[in-house]
Parts: sequence; C-alpha cells; structure tokens
Amino acid sequence: MNAAVTTELKLIGHWIGGQPIQGGSGRRGPVYNPATGEQTGEVDFATPEEVDRAVAVAREAYREWRRWSLSKRQDLFFRIYNLFDERREDLATLLTAEHGKVFSDALGEVQRGLEVIEYVCGIPELLKGDYSEQAATGIDVYSIRQPLGVVAGITPFNFPAMVPMWMWAPALACGNTFVLKPSEKDPSASILTAELLKEAGVPDGVFNVVQGDKVAVDAILEHPGIAAISFVGSTPIARYVYETGTKNGKRVQALGGAKNHMIVLPDADIEMAADAAVSAGYGSAGERCMAVSVLVAVGDVADPLVEAIKQRLPKVKVGDGFDPSSEMGPLVTREHRDKVASYLESGPAQGATLVADGRETAPEGNGFFLGVSLLDHVTPEMDCYRDEIFGPVLSVVRVKTYEEALRLVNENPYGNGVALFTRDGGVARQFQFDVEVGMVGINVPIPVPVAYYSFGGWKQSLFGDRHIYGPEGIDFYTRTKAVTSRWPDPATSTVDLGFPQTR
Repeated sequence: MNAAVTTELKLIGHWIGGQPIQGGSGRRGPVYNPATGEQTGEVDFATPEEVDRAVAVAREAYREWRRWSLSKRQDLFFRIYNLFDERREDLATLLTAEHGKVFSDALGEVQRGLEVIEYVCGIPELLKGDYSEQAATGIDVYSIRQPLGVVAGITPFNFPAMVPMWMWAPALACGNTFVLKPSEKDPSASILTAELLKEAGVPDGVFNVVQGDKVAVDAILEHPGIAAISFVGSTPIARYVYETGTKNGKRVQALGGAKNHMIVLPDADIEMAADAAVSAGYGSAGERCMAVSVLVAVGDVADPLVEAIKQRLPKVKVGDGFDPSSEMGPLVTREHRDKVASYLESGPAQGATLVADGRETAPEGNGFFLGVSLLDHVTPEMDCYRDEIFGPVLSVVRVKTYEEALRLVNENPYGNGVALFTRDGGVARQFQFDVEVGMVGINVPIPVPVAYYSFGGWKQSLFGDRHIYGPEGIDFYTRTKAVTSRWPDPATSTVDLGFPQTR
C-alpha cells in the first residue's frame, strides 16, 4: 500500500483512561466498506502491555466508581440513555458503513441496545438484597449485592453496538469498571460509545476499549486483574474463552453459535410463516445468532410453504445498506461471503435441491454480496445442516410428524432459539415444555427476549451458567454477601434512648 492511500484511511485506536490512544504494537488490521469492497480504515491491535494499561486504569477508577450512590448512578444512566437515543443515527451510520447491514437494521440494533440501558436505569431496585430480622434471638441476617471489580467484554462483528451495550450497561450500573475488546472488523462503534459515555459524565477509566486480535483476547483471559468476562461469538471460540478464563479463576459467560430451527406445522398460516421465514432467514444477511437457519416443514405443508417462500425471494432487494430501497446488505468480509457461498456447492453435491442461488442474484461490483439462497430436501447429514453458515442461506428439512421435528431440534448440538408456527395452542404449550433450547418463539420467528428477561441458549450455545442482560445479567456482574449481625441489648445500654427499655 502506498503512502498516499495510507493517509486517506481512517485510523481506529484504543480508548484508555477517558482518552483516545494510538496503538504502539505496529500491528493493524484492515476495515472495509462491505458494500464496495474498499478498505476505509485500519484498526490498531493491542499488545499485552496495552491491555494491562487499560486494566490498571480501570482498577484505579473502580476505587471511586463503586462508592457512587445508587441514586447518583441512576441519574447518570438516565443521561446515558438520553444521549445514546439522540445519537442513534450516528451509531447506526457506523454500523452500516463497517458491517454492511441496511440502515433500518442498524437503527433496530441500536434500539435493542437502548432497551437494556433503559432497564438498568432501575438499578436501585435491581440491586436490592434480602433481610431477615430475628433469625435467632437478637440476631439479624441480610444479604447485599456488590460489584466484582474490573470486568471485560469480547464482542462479535455482527452487532458491534448492541452486544457491547448488553454487557457494559449492566456491568457499569452494578458498579464495575469495564474493558471492551470489540471485533476488529467493525471497531468504530466502540470508540463512539466511549466518547458518548464520557460526554454523559462517566468518569475517566470506568469504560475502556482495547482493539485487537487473539493477542488481546488472550491477554484479557489471562489477566489477574480482570474478575469476569462476557463473550459472544462462535462455539469453538466460546469454548476456548470459557475454558481459558475459568482456568485463570474468572467468572465467564460465553455465548456460542446457533442452528436455529423454525418448525411449521400443517395447520399454520402459510403466508404468515413464509413472511417470517424470509425476514428471519435473510435479515441482516443472515449474520445473526438468532437468524432462522433451518425451516422444518411438517407433513404436507412443505410444498406450499417452499413455493410461498420462493415467490417472495425475487422481491428482496439486495444492495448498499445506505440505499433506502435495500432490504439486505452485503456480508462483512469477502472471505466470509465466499465461505457462505460454498454451501451452495456442497449442498446440492450432497443431495439437496438448490431452489434459489444467491450467486446469480448478487449485485455487480466488488462488494461482498450474496443474494438470498434457498436449499430444499436438506437432511441432517449434510454440511449445510450441521454447520453454522451465518449467511443468507435457508435450508428446508422435510419431516412427517411433529415428534420427528421436535427430535430434530433436541438432538441438535446447538440450543439457542427455535420457533414454532401453528394455530393449535395445546401443541404450542406442549412444545415449549418439551423443546431443549434457551429461547422459544410461538409464531414469532426471532424470539429475542425483552430487556427485563435474559438472552441465551442451552447446550453448545452457552458456556457458563448465566445468560446475558436482564436479571441474570445483574447476577453475573455482582456477588452476594451475607451479613449476620447482633447488637448489645438496649436494656444494658448506657445511651438514653428516651423511652422505656424492655426486653
């Protein structure tokens, strides 16, 4: 790369102690505009020493931050909410520019993050403990919640604003300080987040950002000054983060991959199910851990359902995320686009039917585009079924009975989310009782819980015992302390209490 080009690139560094910091490692990664394929920036990769500096600053800031009263912290979070609400379009613009998702999806991402910030504005209520008077004669017992100290978040490329909000908002509200390691693919949202938090009044050092790759991740996992780590990403990395972090004595919640099924029963509303499958399968180019990846068609619903979906696919406008007419943008990198497209080769080679080939409908140019794609007659032995594709490829598996569909979901190693489409309330209730996943939608294709519940899967979709945000998020970022107290009998006190002293 020549010098003239280098000077035009946006340089994205770290944020430590309330200030932007240029990295000193000499290592950087490229940042692209996925819609054009052009490199627009470079992001610094942190050294272990830079991670250590961020942790040291966060530890120092923690001394005063944890002393803030709940009412003062609550007032600050109302300001944070209002400021992020005012600047939502600025955040969304960065998401579309570096991730590629259409602008409406980017605004939706910011909104779902704002909901968690709004939830933790109630932190005085969320941190209430318990009290038992006279547990024994003259003895009271009560519990309190206290912060952990310095905590860290390692977040994915697909939601570079929302997923960090799911972590830092409850972590800071509970009184912890935070070190964020965002994805190197779309890092700019993390720096704007830091700037907005400072503007809102968050003290320097309470929120820090270290950019980077595996070097930074390992430094976080091994750092003795970090008490807990939150992670969202693929299952192999989630397992690595969990095993390495816990081995180093940390509390870890590591959310992994998914293979989300959408079961459509013969009595379902076909038009409703087809609309849901298209929006949930291809929204944000399928780069969502809650995207529908497998459509399970039960009985004779298969043919009309596949036909209804097929009719809708040509209407999905694929293009630049800043184009208001676009309904789906590009994938995040050229390499990921090519990997996703490979399933359009391997699927038919293994016996699937290629109903819609997104390679043929992708926009021309150098952008990382792949059109909406549909594979029918997929079986559980095929790679397109077994792998987490994480792209705009929807697979249709045909089964004969509800029991076969349920078994398909329960035997899958992932257990993130599932949707059931039916008109039968009794079947729906039985399904939610029987299915082995963490999040269930009944005629709702993407059952992401509202902010006052918690998000997370089962099986290989979660390593750890606490889901993210909501009540379990508050649990994760605090630890309880039980206090047993006894005071001298007032009858023996030398202090004049001003009323008769009785036992």
